[in-house]
Amino acid sequence: MPRLFIAEKPSLGRAIAAVLPRPHKNNQGYIETADGDIVTWCIGHLLEQVEPDAYDEKYKKWNMGDLPIVPQQWQLVPRKSAKQQLAVVKKLAKQATDIVHAGDPDREGQLLVDEVIDYVKVPASKKANIQRLLISDLNPSAVKRALSNMRSNRDFIPLSVSALARSRADWLYGMNMTRAYTLLGQKGGYKGVLSVGRVQTPVLGLVTRRDDDIANFVPKPFYEVFALIPYQDNDIRARWQPSKACDPYRDEDGRVLNRKLCENVVARIKGQPAEVTESERKETRQSAPLPYSLSALQIDAARRYNMSAADVLAHCQSLYEKHKVITYPRSDCRYLPMDHFKQADKVCQAVSQTCTELASASQGADLSIKSKAWNDKKVDAHHAIIPTPKSVNPAALSSGESKIYQLVARQYLMQFYPAAVYSEAKLVFTIAGGTFIAKGRQLMSPGWRTLLGRNDNDKEEDLADKVPPLEKGTVLTCREGEIKDKMTEPPKPFTEATLLQAMTGIARFVSDASLKKILRDTDGLGTEATRAGILDILFKRQLLMRQGKNIHATEAGKGLVYALPDESTYPDMTAHWEHQLQDMAEKKCAYQPFMDALQERVQSLMEKVKHSEVPPSLRSLKSPEFKKGGGKKRRYTKRKSTKSKKA
Repeated sequence: MPRLFIAEKPSLGRAIAAVLPRPHKNNQGYIETADGDIVTWCIGHLLEQVEPDAYDEKYKKWNMGDLPIVPQQWQLVPRKSAKQQLAVVKKLAKQATDIVHAGDPDREGQLLVDEVIDYVKVPASKKANIQRLLISDLNPSAVKRALSNMRSNRDFIPLSVSALARSRADWLYGMNMTRAYTLLGQKGGYKGVLSVGRVQTPVLGLVTRRDDDIANFVPKPFYEVFALIPYQDNDIRARWQPSKACDPYRDEDGRVLNRKLCENVVARIKGQPAEVTESERKETRQSAPLPYSLSALQIDAARRYNMSAADVLAHCQSLYEKHKVITYPRSDCRYLPMDHFKQADKVCQAVSQTCTELASASQGADLSIKSKAWNDKKVDAHHAIIPTPKSVNPAALSSGESKIYQLVARQYLMQFYPAAVYSEAKLVFTIAGGTFIAKGRQLMSPGWRTLLGRNDNDKEEDLADKVPPLEKGTVLTCREGEIKDKMTEPPKPFTEATLLQAMTGIARFVSDASLKKILRDTDGLGTEATRAGILDILFKRQLLMRQGKNIHATEAGKGLVYALPDESTYPDMTAHWEHQLQDMAEKKCAYQPFMDALQERVQSLMEKVKHSEVPPSLRSLKSPEFKKGGGKKRRYTKRKSTKSKKA
């Protein structure tokens, strides 16, 4: 048998088979092609980590004295629903002379097929010659290109080791911490699972601290001063810029807190000459935003349609696998390979036919424009999410699929529209020794912004009225000063959109400069594929709740955060892990030292919990109510993979 392709899921398997010689023979769990090549597939993860009681029967009962649970020999078992397909893959792998690894082009996709190859005991000699097929677009032309650019699977061993370390470390940390704090909660009378995870708990900490900031917020008055300077038929409103001498009367954000100081300024400038000491007028250009990564798409869909991250991912999977109208959706990249530029005409035609609302935008696209999105250097295993050259009847898409497709397509079309052009103006006045600034901005040419709805476009100021073109040295007269009384406002509660933004931009919430850089480089808390699942767990375990669009921590969620050590509720630990996992993927550090250090840390955390009283925050918590089987004790199981298990 010439080659065996092991795809990550049936849809990918069928896409590979579609470009191989026909006729095809469809069998149970695999496709045979005319030249003898065989394509089979996983169904997402065929294997999963065993529960603790598989290592020792005593772990069926949750007991503080048994912690930490540290497997000496890690074990995987076939998922119940996947046993039949695993048997098919095993039989074919034994018969095959050559194997092609066709997992998704990411860390988890690499491990998913590698662990199957290991589990079915492919001999070392055969393993050494396995090739890696990287597909991020299921359309035939893209699959053919990928088939002509296969690499040795050995090149990806470090990526697989990194994914393995992450998976085991998450099990070790999450399993032990969840059992420990659930048992502490039970001592205090709480009957639910107090779920702890390397990523989910810092997210819960983020929401809890935001809720606390809102609850503890005390509003304070502050003041702004404007000079009103008549010019022709209008007033120029120039805002006072306090000098260094005013610092004692300002807060850390520079707001003036002393009204008397403002009253003095207003009295001093009334009727005084206002000299223009700086005059600036310039044209600025705003390029189109880049095509979407999954997180960027989830944030926009949450903001526009109040759609959950999990729903966006589900619609994306369907558009990618079932309809084949968008490219690989679990991407953290917002750039495109130059090679894709050749397809622009066909993609635009497909958009016109699939989304009638964008038909005129597709026709208006200037395909000679090459935006900054086209950049081979910024594309690794996968590229930004864009439409494919395939079209479908709009009626074939569900309402949710249609909304997501329209967002993806519109963002793509923007790449073929000119920059938006603004006219910006600034006047700096000196009045009675004080500095006052007037600024204005006006949209001169909308460019790509014509594709936005009315609500998305900025409310632009009219420069002609607000900031006239005055020469430096011009002297006008300040008629009077005006004080605006304002109150500081509490931070806003998180929404699905702002929480996803915080997860991707988590570096903002960390003070350590080196950790900031790691979190920026690794794109924050969680991965594109896991963020939706992480939020889902927190809602299902009733640690987070929704109130309208807003997301808040429940009492149990807050109680858990207050009870845990800080390292568990801040993103710093994740940053350290990600740094080491990335180093592992780049062959800069080894698996064993990372795992050894983690085991030591988990041991230390368990010792502390064993010798601690029930924290006050875990006493008298109201137990969660489950709609079905409400009183049953729930076992903690590891987070299910977010990889799609259906085609």
